[in-house]
Amino acid sequence: MKKKETVFIGLMLFSMFFGAGNLIFPPFLGMEAGTSFWLAISGFIVTGVGLPFVVLAAMSLVKGGAQALGSRVHPLFGSVFTVIVYLSIGPFLAIPRNANVAYEMGLKPFVGGSSLNNSVLLLLFSFVFFALVYAVSLNPSKLVDYMGRWITPALLLAIVVLCVTAFIHLDAPLHAPAENYQSGAFFKGFIEGYSTMDALAALAFGVVILNTFRQRGVKDNRQLMQSTLKAGFVAGLALAFVYVTVGLVGAKMASQGTFENGTAILSATASSFLGYGGKLLLGVIFTLACFTTCVGLTTACGQFFAQLSSKFSYKFFVTTVTIVSFALANLGLNEIITVSVPFLVMAYPLTIVLITLSFFTKAQKVYGSAMLLTGLVALYDGLKAFGLQLKQMQSLMDMLPFSSFGLGWVVPALVGTLMGFIWDKFSRKAIPAAYEQKAS
Repeated sequence: MKKKETVFIGLMLFSMFFGAGNLIFPPFLGMEAGTSFWLAISGFIVTGVGLPFVVLAAMSLVKGGAQALGSRVHPLFGSVFTVIVYLSIGPFLAIPRNANVAYEMGLKPFVGGSSLNNSVLLLLFSFVFFALVYAVSLNPSKLVDYMGRWITPALLLAIVVLCVTAFIHLDAPLHAPAENYQSGAFFKGFIEGYSTMDALAALAFGVVILNTFRQRGVKDNRQLMQSTLKAGFVAGLALAFVYVTVGLVGAKMASQGTFENGTAILSATASSFLGYGGKLLLGVIFTLACFTTCVGLTTACGQFFAQLSSKFSYKFFVTTVTIVSFALANLGLNEIITVSVPFLVMAYPLTIVLITLSFFTKAQKVYGSAMLLTGLVALYDGLKAFGLQLKQMQSLMDMLPFSSFGLGWVVPALVGTLMGFIWDKFSRKAIPAAYEQKAS
């Protein structure tokens, strides 16, 4: 297979990853981190780029994808966990969030004085948006042509134009970091990287990328793994480049005032230095980014559920995902984000532990004990993010190392892993002894 084709598939993968969260969170991180920017963005890149790459590597090694990997804990866990992941990165959270952001940045700024109210405009926009998503998703074999060759280069060019313009006009030094970045900036950035949802998306996109290579004649498992890693490397480089540049724009824009979120930072950047054309450029960037991610997620969900259930076709599931996403997108962006953050706090630690173990062992006891202890802490952190706090439990959680950085699950995961290895080792020794006693 030609290197050029692998690069295009890598750019397609980048466009599938690169959605709303990838644009919104780095600029805000940059503004708050200030002089701690490089530490913070390094942590962000670890979970926003490094972790998805590791997930892709694991997916290329495991036959059966995310479900087979989850089944190493228990077959029921494998099925339930994988379905929850696909639903969350698909119609229940990520797809509606991206559609909403595309509306907020791609249409709303230009029709502020319209007589139509916001809900009607969102309904009309999302109908057209999802009709296009549906049309492209029905032909997954054409994704490389649509997204790798055309849409992604246009998206990257637009981002470069915006960032270069900002750097030309912004020469003020970085300011002092906000309170939450004055210490542990790396770990704060590490947690912020969860919000991209890319590690969870990689569980789904791994199957899409493998199928794309298979359609191009790559059949050997070793070649599939190598090709997937090369494409992942291309996507990772592009993601890291964008995170650093838009994050640095946010850090520089702090000299222009205070902003509520990353969207406001980029909007101010575009309008201040490029005028009305800047607003158009930013609208194109957000719309393309969100559109490609929605297509990638819809395709991944369609392929997964079609394999899971032989009774219904890929087209049926693509249609279902599109309709559900369209309905939920019209609930509004704030409501979607409110639900997504606690879920990510629960899901990411489990995903990190599951993927890490996949490179070292297949022992079910190790997976079971590690995921159990990790899950208990992650569940509490998720409930806390929902606003539910138990004082006695909180005092116990505060005793865990790294809990102040939002990483209280790390030590329980290590303890669970060690317990699992010991349990597995002694149980293996007990089996021959039992056979000897039975034989005698």
